[in-house]
Amino acid sequence: MDLTTFLIQLLNALQYGLLLFLVASGLTLIFGIMGIINLAHGSFYMMGAYMAFALTSATGNLFVAILLGIVLSALIGFLLEWGLFSRLYKRDHLDQVLLTYGLILMFEEIRSMIVGDDVHGLRIPDMLSASVQLSETLSYPVYRLFMSVVCIVLAVLMYWLIRHTRLGMMIRAGSSNREMVQSLGINIDLIYRLVFALGVTLAAFAGMLAAPVSSVYPGMGNQVLIICFVVVVIGGVGSVWGALVAALLIGLADTFGKVIIPDFAGLTVYLLMAAVLLWRPEGIFRRI
Repeated sequence: MDLTTFLIQLLNALQYGLLLFLVASGLTLIFGIMGIINLAHGSFYMMGAYMAFALTSATGNLFVAILLGIVLSALIGFLLEWGLFSRLYKRDHLDQVLLTYGLILMFEEIRSMIVGDDVHGLRIPDMLSASVQLSETLSYPVYRLFMSVVCIVLAVLMYWLIRHTRLGMMIRAGSSNREMVQSLGINIDLIYRLVFALGVTLAAFAGMLAAPVSSVYPGMGNQVLIICFVVVVIGGVGSVWGALVAALLIGLADTFGKVIIPDFAGLTVYLLMAAVLLWRPEGIFRRI
């Protein structure tokens, strides 16, 4: 493997890892802070991709579609928490699994009725359709670099939100002791509602970003869901920075595993998870 090929694979690994972080950060917030096992999180990723396709077809502009999709995703997340998930906090995990699995079936059926079961492609905007020339024969798409930059910016904003704002302080307090926060006069129900809406929006936004490079197809959230739970386990339940580190490690393991040992590439991520759990059963980082 020459230096240029290595650089391209490294960029692919970082881009995949950062996009994975965007999805998994929402899951680790919901799972770690609210204690909800949300099997429907991959469906929010799929929902975002289909929103990008449908809204781009309607508006003719991907960026306008993403802005509209963010608003719709946040509203859907807010309503889902208010109507369904708020009733699960004191229930068994089995009830959570049954409800969220039912949501998977519901989202798939709604998607089938509205958009159909065909595979769709989404055109990359002209301003981001160029490539950066790395050598005489190899280049790297500008849109993939754009995706990585957006994910890095969002990671920094999430750190600022959780560590340096009053809302972040209340989120951290609520994850530690819900009853104490309520006794201080803070509306913890609203905080949880906002956290869930943020988690849904992050997953949907990741689907919108990925749609032009991965196509839009039925069931696309299922594989993402599995790998997101691996990220949460490796990084540590409830740790956003743990999710970032774990997602980047998985991106490197998956990408270079396919290049170096293609016959066993599917095992590399799970071998990484096993190694981390043997070393630190609670994950790399602690809760937020």
